[in-house]
Amino acid sequence: MILSRRERLIICLAAVAVALLVLDRYAVTPLLDYRAALENQKQGLLVEMERAAALLAHKHRIAPKWKEMTAAGLKHDPSEAESQILHAVRDWSAEAGLKLTSLKPDRLPDKRSLQEITFQAAGTGSMNAVARFLWRIETAKVPIRVKELQLGARKEGTDDLALQLRLSTLYQPVQPTAPSDPATPAQATGDDE
Repeated sequence: MILSRRERLIICLAAVAVALLVLDRYAVTPLLDYRAALENQKQGLLVEMERAAALLAHKHRIAPKWKEMTAAGLKHDPSEAESQILHAVRDWSAEAGLKLTSLKPDRLPDKRSLQEITFQAAGTGSMNAVARFLWRIETAKVPIRVKELQLGARKEGTDDLALQLRLSTLYQPVQPTAPSDPATPAQATGDDE
């Protein structure tokens, strides 16, 4: 069968179209999809890298404060940490002129490396006394944080306020270390002559 020039041209164009379709289906489209996936992965890694850089910058800003807290009072024994905060809060309230009506610790066991002890405190005093007391807590060198604060007037129209606080402190229990096996020196065997 002899094909005319026009038929050969149509067959060649059809073969080229089929080849382009196959090439697009099995090479170009998967390659473009892979490139888009890599671009998405790159953007995700860039965001993660920026987050890590921000975390490192935050670490450098907070490291001096952390060293100050550990040097000033991050205890290893929970009773020492509890006693430290109880004494400090009582001292601060006395200095500020705030009358503490209650101060109760609450320890909850935890598996983390830093443990937390919370305290419920209640007191009464003037606005000035409350402000000085809170200022002492916020500027303390010991690890203490105000978790909740409730402030209200005991009598309307007077400078007699009731304060309820939930405070917390941290302590870092000593982690038990596994006993290490002492290495015995190797003894040489042989005859000395």
